[in-house]
Amino acid sequence: MQFFKDLSLSAFTAGFVAVLVGFTSSVAIVFQAAQAFQATPAQITSWMWALGLGMGLCSLLPSLWLRKPVMVAWSTPGAAVLATAGLAGGFSMAEAVGAFMVCAALITVAGVTGWFERIMGRIPMEIASALLAGVLARFGLQAFAAAQTALPLVLLMLGCYLVARRFLPRYAVVCTLAAAIVYVALRGQMAWSAVAFELAMPQFTMPQFTWSALVSLALPLFVVTMASQNLPGVAVMRATGYQMPVSGLITITGLATLVLAPFGAFALNFSAITAAICMGPEAHENPERRYTAAVSCGAIYVVIGVFGAVVTGLLTAFPKELVVAIAGLALLGTIGNGLSVALRDEGHREAALITFLVTLSGVVIAGVGSAFWGVVAGSLALFVQQYAKRPAAQRP
Repeated sequence: MQFFKDLSLSAFTAGFVAVLVGFTSSVAIVFQAAQAFQATPAQITSWMWALGLGMGLCSLLPSLWLRKPVMVAWSTPGAAVLATAGLAGGFSMAEAVGAFMVCAALITVAGVTGWFERIMGRIPMEIASALLAGVLARFGLQAFAAAQTALPLVLLMLGCYLVARRFLPRYAVVCTLAAAIVYVALRGQMAWSAVAFELAMPQFTMPQFTWSALVSLALPLFVVTMASQNLPGVAVMRATGYQMPVSGLITITGLATLVLAPFGAFALNFSAITAAICMGPEAHENPERRYTAAVSCGAIYVVIGVFGAVVTGLLTAFPKELVVAIAGLALLGTIGNGLSVALRDEGHREAALITFLVTLSGVVIAGVGSAFWGVVAGSLALFVQQYAKRPAAQRP
C-alpha cells in the first residue's frame, strides 16, 4: 500500500504531537461543556467516543483519498460557548443535542452552497498567512513562557531541538519529544493515576428542538465554529500551499456531526494549530508525503474514540509544560514561513501586520475569537489603503 511506503517516523510523530497538543489543550473545556448539560459519566465517555471517531475518520479517510493532509478537530471555542451558555440557560442534554444537530445542518449548508469557500478565496494570501502566524505565535510564546515553571525541562527541549535541527533536521521534533518524555518519566512527573482501563460505550440521546436552545446554543456554536475554527483552518491550508476542495470537506464535517450529534459530537471542523503541525516541514520535507501525518493523527483519534478513558488518561498524564513546549517548537518553522509570506509585499505589509497583531492579541468580541477579527481588521486596512491609492494612480 502506498501509504506505508510514504509513511516516515517524522510524519507519525507529527501526527502524535498534533493529537497530544489538540487533545490535552482543550479536553478540559469539552468536559466542562458536557457537565453544563448535567452529563453522566457514561455520557461524557460517549462524547469522547463520538468526537474521537468523528475527528479520526474525517481526517483519515479524506487524507488517504486526496493524498493531502486533511485535519479535522472539535470546536474548542464552540465547547467554551456551550460550557457558558449551558450553565446560564439550564438546558438539558436532549436540548443540547438538538442544538448540535441544527448547527451541523447549518455547517452542511455552508459546505453544499460553497459560500464560505468563495469568501475565503477573496482574502489575499498575505492576510491569510498573517492570520496563520498570529494563531500559531501564541503557542510559540507559551513554549518559552513554560520556562517559568519548568526551566530545566524547557532548556533541555530547546537544546535538544537545536542540536537535532543541526544534525538530524527531519527528526528534530522526534528527538525532542523522546528526550522530554524520558526526562519527565525519570523524575516521576507523569500522572499515571489518570489512566483508567475501560472501553468507551456510545450513549444515544434523543434530540429535543426548542427555540431557546436554537438561539442560545445552535447559532453561537455555528458562528464561532465557522469564524474561529474553519476560517483559520482554511488559512493554514492556503499558507502551506495545499489546494483542497474546501466546500466538500466542510460538507463532510457537517454530515459527520449530524450523524454523531446524538452521541455527543457537538461540532467538527478544520483544525488550525494541529493542522500546521502536520502540514509543515517538520512532518516531512516532501509536501506530497505529509498526508501520512494527518492519516496517523486520524488513526490515533479513532483509537481515542474506541478506548476512551484509557487513551484520555495517557494523553493527560503528560505535564502541561511538556505539551506547550513541544507544540511551540514543532510550529517554529510554520510561524516563520507565515510571517515571511505575510510581510513580503510592501503594499500588503501594514494590513498583514494588523491582522497578525489583532489575531495574536486573543481578543474576543461578541463571543467570536480573534482569528475572525484579525481578518476583519486586516481586510478593512487593506481596503482603505487600496481605495486611497486608486485616485492617485489615475492622476495625469
